[in-house]
Amino acid sequence: MDFAFDARTEELRAKLLAFMDEYVHPAERVAHEQRERLASPWDTPPVVEELKAEARRQGLWNLFLPDSEYGAGLTNLQYAPLAEITGRSPQLAPTATNCAAPDTGNMEVLAQFGDERQKKQWLQPLLAGEIRSAFAMTEPDVASSDATNITTHIERDGDEYVITGRKWYISGAMNPDCAIFIVMGKTDPDGTDPRRQQSMVLVPRDTPGVTIRRAMQVFGYEDHYHGGHAEVVFDHARVPVSHLIGEEGGGFAIAQARLGPGRIHHCMRLIGMAERAIELMCRRAVDRTAFGKALAQQGVVHNWIADARVAVEQLRLLVLKTAWMMDTVGNRGAHTEIQAIKIATPRTVVGILDKAIQLHGAGGVSQDFPLAELYAGARTLMIADGPDEVHQRSLARRELKKYL
Repeated sequence: MDFAFDARTEELRAKLLAFMDEYVHPAERVAHEQRERLASPWDTPPVVEELKAEARRQGLWNLFLPDSEYGAGLTNLQYAPLAEITGRSPQLAPTATNCAAPDTGNMEVLAQFGDERQKKQWLQPLLAGEIRSAFAMTEPDVASSDATNITTHIERDGDEYVITGRKWYISGAMNPDCAIFIVMGKTDPDGTDPRRQQSMVLVPRDTPGVTIRRAMQVFGYEDHYHGGHAEVVFDHARVPVSHLIGEEGGGFAIAQARLGPGRIHHCMRLIGMAERAIELMCRRAVDRTAFGKALAQQGVVHNWIADARVAVEQLRLLVLKTAWMMDTVGNRGAHTEIQAIKIATPRTVVGILDKAIQLHGAGGVSQDFPLAELYAGARTLMIADGPDEVHQRSLARRELKKYL
């Protein structure tokens, strides 16, 4: 097995690493200072637009899309080390390169399932970074880990669909640039097949009947850089029938197609977050003295750093294997591996970040270091895109099936 990156990946890695060092990391403090002066906390700091312009100029744009018609045309295996690099600054780098969720998944949905009119109206401006989007599936009143539970109604009324329901933790919806929602609801709630009851429709943000009720916090963070997470109410919101994505009853299948790449993208970035945590741990250990000697001389610190390095190397290999399988046998063929990385990566990275926070003492939980916010993001991914327990259940069933 060849573990070396190919020539194109190496070229893009070099450019992206230089972009991070020269532009992104210096912009982190600038963005924080600019945000404090914005009229609305949900507005985008000007430096973010500057980063986007520079990324486009350097060809570091839409790297996630494997379809060369719309994106960079990279395989999952080629994109993995690039996503890892952007994961070192998850607040800025994914947005700067137009590789931020939920836009990535929404662009994939439109590229794969949208018709030509939908692509022209919504996909093209998303690809250009001119607008943002949101994916409305999770609901507060049901266990959304089982997507067949959703209760939002999408009812046909002549040439229109009428959408009624309540969603929450709709990522990106607080951003004023969010122009379009992809909404999942039931068009056939009484259908015999629970996986054919759902459909997806495009709902413009300014549609009458769409109300952004409030911003949802994540461990106390409002996640401004991600565009926030909102509770959204659809009160008899009407859209043309032409806003249906794919076919009626195809919503569950589209969701599954969307979530596969999304899960591995999160895991790729998580490895970058872990690498940054290790770097911060090492810098802190060298710089700080306690009880007469540097933290770097304390045995327990040695253990934390060594264990973190081993864990990251293990995770990276598993993620790369999963990416390779998605490229060679498809998402369905890599189902077991996708579930495995979704279980292993967030919980392991949470553990690494926990030790990094501990090593930083009070600074670790403060806003002066990125660790607390990284921890909140990593911990949330043990729930998002399917909680660990759902993936464990499915993975165990797949293993047990061999023996039944």
